[in-house]
Amino acid sequence: MSRAKIGKWVGGTLGWAFGGPVGALLGFAIGAMIDTAEFEVSTGGAGQAARFRPQTSTYGDFSASLLILSAAVMKADGKHLKSELDYVRKFFVLQFGEAHTLQAMVTFRDLLHKEIPVAEVCVQIRQFMPLPQRLQLVHYLFGIAQADGVVDQTEVDVIQMISAGLGIPAADFNSLKAMYFRDVHSDYRILETEPSVSDEDLKKAYRRMAVKYHPDKVSQLGEEVQRAAKEKFQKVQDAYEHIRKQRGL
Repeated sequence: MSRAKIGKWVGGTLGWAFGGPVGALLGFAIGAMIDTAEFEVSTGGAGQAARFRPQTSTYGDFSASLLILSAAVMKADGKHLKSELDYVRKFFVLQFGEAHTLQAMVTFRDLLHKEIPVAEVCVQIRQFMPLPQRLQLVHYLFGIAQADGVVDQTEVDVIQMISAGLGIPAADFNSLKAMYFRDVHSDYRILETEPSVSDEDLKKAYRRMAVKYHPDKVSQLGEEVQRAAKEKFQKVQDAYEHIRKQRGL
């Protein structure tokens, strides 16, 4: 095994994201965005690409995945709206600061002009990223789709495809979707249950969802991700409170 100076990207080290379709899309021709960090690199000889074998997903990996999947959602309706760009920019400013955001948005605009092999990207992300982080990715994607106040069905379809590719169960996808698209049964869908559920099973569903969406699940991903996770967690609590009041519990 040799050691190589690979880099630190927008506030977190990139590991598995240097390889596969994610690495190919980003290209890592990001100049000033590269800092110094060390990774174990295994090479098979001259001319062969380095192989990265990280064991866990990192902060930078999450951010790289978010950039690529955000671009896929924004490209879905054929429009690159300022409100959507602002949503992505705001996240990166809060997460990494102005300087890194300027550099990240250059990469993001480049991604908007590339063909994104969504299925392949999702397979790579699914392989290395824990489920709570993948759920948070989908949560952000719905926020981007809703940023302009009108969610196009093609955007929803792309997010659903991404969700399935990330290995997120349909019930979890419907729960996240219900946090953004309200109707008379949204609270039940958020809790991944049905209006016919008993009071006791309703309480069990709430406790199960509270554990699943607890902000501690993404504690390693920075303050802004944790803040968004807390908002998602609050929506679970609000859904339960709405139903509880309706039932007079």
